[in-house]
Amino acid sequence: MKQITRYQVRGIPGNVERVEFDGRIVDYWSPNSTTSHLLIAHDGQNVFDRKTATHHQTWRMAQSALRVSKQLEVAAPAIIAIFHSRTPLNPWGRIIDLAPQDPFQNGLTLPLSATKTVTSDELLGNKYLESITDLIVPTIATEIGIDLSITNKAIIGSSLGALASLYALSKRPDFFTTSLALSPHWTAGEDALVDALIDALPKPGLHKIWMSYGSRGHDVEYGPFQRRAELRMIDAGWQKGKDFASQRYPRSGHNERSWARYLDQPMKFWLQK
Repeated sequence: MKQITRYQVRGIPGNVERVEFDGRIVDYWSPNSTTSHLLIAHDGQNVFDRKTATHHQTWRMAQSALRVSKQLEVAAPAIIAIFHSRTPLNPWGRIIDLAPQDPFQNGLTLPLSATKTVTSDELLGNKYLESITDLIVPTIATEIGIDLSITNKAIIGSSLGALASLYALSKRPDFFTTSLALSPHWTAGEDALVDALIDALPKPGLHKIWMSYGSRGHDVEYGPFQRRAELRMIDAGWQKGKDFASQRYPRSGHNERSWARYLDQPMKFWLQK
């Protein structure tokens, strides 16, 4: 882990640390109090820093965490924000990182918008996930004094990051306790992708899953697939309102401002006992 810089964000105490792991940038923040909750976020560019965020709009994730934690009277979670690898030299890095690797390498066809630039053989979602669970999170947890063996670890993302969050829970249910998936980009594989990701989830009882979508932008197309995902989870024994949620937000779109606006709700779903 190489230190890059540290900076402050209005509304949260302490500093956000920016570090690098083998070329991948990661921002992280920890509350002043001891915590047993850790939130790992995809698309780390959009979590803390307006300078790196899409349209300069962040998720205001730490602010939501502090607000909800105060309401629930629990310690706020530490947050690790992992940047995707898209750069001018690697413009397809986000797809390569976040598209669920196994389904697309085992029969599912990538959407035409992706196959023009990326083949399924180029996807590195498993390597990306392994770097999170085996290198990035353990290293930062040691740095901030968190015991991973007793920590409630959630993973959160939107769009492709939402798919990656569901995928992460299916691949490492021993590591993650909760998946928070906002606006899952189901149209990347439609019904077949829904079935592949939902059927691969662990058996209900020890984990939580949040899924949500809006009524504007790309989210307009997600409704039928989200309903399929919901029914498939119920058939598998998940209990809606208890260990999984599936919410639609009218007038909410496919952007950071919309997700930030209702982030308190998935945060509360995760943190409440």
